[in-house]
Amino acid sequence: MTGKDHYYNKSKQEGYRSRAAYKLKQLADLENAIDQGDTVVDLGAAPGGWLQVAAERVGPQGTVIGVDLQRIKPLEDHDNIETVRGDMTEDRTRDRVTDTADGVVDVVVSDMAPNMTGEYHLDQARSLHLARQAFETSLELLDTGGDFIVKVFEGPDVDAFREDVEAEFQYVRATSPKASRKESSEIYLIGKGRLTSPVRTGDELEVEIVDVGEEGDGIASVEGYRLFVPGAEEGQTVTVKVEDVKPNFGFAQRLDRD
Repeated sequence: MTGKDHYYNKSKQEGYRSRAAYKLKQLADLENAIDQGDTVVDLGAAPGGWLQVAAERVGPQGTVIGVDLQRIKPLEDHDNIETVRGDMTEDRTRDRVTDTADGVVDVVVSDMAPNMTGEYHLDQARSLHLARQAFETSLELLDTGGDFIVKVFEGPDVDAFREDVEAEFQYVRATSPKASRKESSEIYLIGKGRLTSPVRTGDELEVEIVDVGEEGDGIASVEGYRLFVPGAEEGQTVTVKVEDVKPNFGFAQRLDRD
């Protein structure tokens, strides 16, 4: 192991299939992204380092599903890992993952990277394409409140990609774990709290107040989603602007008051 870096040597000593395992450890610790009992889908999972970490974190009551075009050698030490060989852009692969997960997915992670050409702009564009594929897959698979971790190389259009992720999650953090190589341009976006509500921050709409909460705020129901509106009474129909959106409820301010 002479000449190899700290995390490479550590992975060999601790039995992880790749040094990248420590990236997921650090990312998940940073935002508490993987909990006991979760169902986790790992996109581009070969050789399996992230699978090992996820399996440890979810415990025996959880499930980890690894997806890759390459064959993933069996991880015999973990009974809670399932692998699917296929392309996540294909419906049949997504259907297999959904069936394996029994329909509920709590976390989607992706450490996918393109085959490197050495031409940075091309590699960065391909990295962003893979990240977007992972993001689109996460929107299909994640349950309300679910989390998303994805790798992308810094460069053009990453800010726009982050804005797209922010529109679908309660909040998003960009970070580089300590286990990333110093010379690497990779960053990870961590999306917390998948939003599946019918409203988004900034929406303006007319709502009917159907109830009053314990704090005295009016409660509107938008396709079953609860929206708290201060200064509104049951039975009123009011015009509001959505100020904050949580996975299961949101807050709005009235626009029809002087």
